[in-house]
Amino acid sequence: MFTLRIHSVDSPQRLPITVTYAAVAGGLKPSNSGSKDDISLSATEVRGIPHLFRLLPPSTPPCAATGISNPSLRSTHLFIVAVPNYMSVDDFILFCGNEVNHFQEIRFLRNDGVEDRYSVLIRAEDPLAAEGFYRSFNGKRFRRFEAEVCHIYFTQSVEYFDSAEIASTPPAGFTELPTCPICLERLDQDTSGIQVTLCDHYFHCSCVSKWTYQSCQVCRLCQQEDEKPTCAACGTLRNLWICLICGFVGCGRYQEGHAIRHWNDTKHHFSLELESQQIWDYVEDKYVHRLNQSKADGKSVSMNSPLVSSDVGCGTCHFEGDSGLNTALFSSKVEAIVAEYNDLLTNQLDTQRQNYEALLAEVRTSKEGNITRAVEKAMFSRMHELQSKLDSCEEEKNAVAQKNKDLIKKQELLQLEYKNAEAK
Repeated sequence: MFTLRIHSVDSPQRLPITVTYAAVAGGLKPSNSGSKDDISLSATEVRGIPHLFRLLPPSTPPCAATGISNPSLRSTHLFIVAVPNYMSVDDFILFCGNEVNHFQEIRFLRNDGVEDRYSVLIRAEDPLAAEGFYRSFNGKRFRRFEAEVCHIYFTQSVEYFDSAEIASTPPAGFTELPTCPICLERLDQDTSGIQVTLCDHYFHCSCVSKWTYQSCQVCRLCQQEDEKPTCAACGTLRNLWICLICGFVGCGRYQEGHAIRHWNDTKHHFSLELESQQIWDYVEDKYVHRLNQSKADGKSVSMNSPLVSSDVGCGTCHFEGDSGLNTALFSSKVEAIVAEYNDLLTNQLDTQRQNYEALLAEVRTSKEGNITRAVEKAMFSRMHELQSKLDSCEEEKNAVAQKNKDLIKKQELLQLEYKNAEAK
């Protein structure tokens, strides 16, 4: 189940639609109202920032997340996460084809901070029309020879807020998802609800790099190797994680732990490790990235059945599949998943080893320090005791010397008296 909250910065502005029924592929029947050749559809534009939230128990299958196979989760509102900015309003209407006839309203959401894409909110005339549009266009490329793919979500509710803080606060039990399509495709299908990524094949990751947006901080840091990120809090270059929601860069728990502190402050659940490209969910306490990854550049690709896609080939790399090749690719996919699990386990064990070795070294250093301090304390105590005895002996010596001196004087007086007595 998904819900949408929008921080709107202005009121909806009506948009003119210049495309006609005759220009739409498939040929639509014009409505009875208005001009014979005009499309009667309420199209508006709003500037603001959309926040997409999901409510998905761990045991819920991916299809239930989208609502496509669960009638109770269907709605008339469809949210298209990202449409490339080279598509105008009329281009998008043409892309939707004859499904436009089943739209009651279409709203374009533009974020001034994201210039290379926009989002679209569609209200269909009934749930069946929304489901038909979802089945026809979810996972479809916007243009045949471009890499961008249409990702659609059923939204149970759409709310508008003037406050950015309220709009970005998730409802109770919900988790915020990134609105960058690549960041969504990095997440596994149980988390993101996306069952296909880009095209039917599995190992041509150039598709992903062409779909990357420069306005997304996460994608920019993952693609531009010459840029050296640092922790926003302490400036360290080691063990860095980046928040998929807002792009905050923080260090891991084995450094100063600023990444997990960011989660505690913002409740942004998903964080990507820049070195391994793995995504951690702080709430479920597990990795949630797609397991099938290219070892060359680490970008996520599809790990789903080729039967799901709406197109046979990929417009980016001109790949066309057949049954024999699909079987071979499926076997390779399983091997890649096993290898990914092994690599993940090896990396985690190595990380744990380094952590425990550091803890043991710290314990040894602490123990040696305690022993040194204990020896120093014992030596100081012994020296203090000996010094006390020395001082006591010195006082006793001085007392005896003084008494001896007094006795000598007394002896001299007695001797003088004795001599005087003999003289008489």
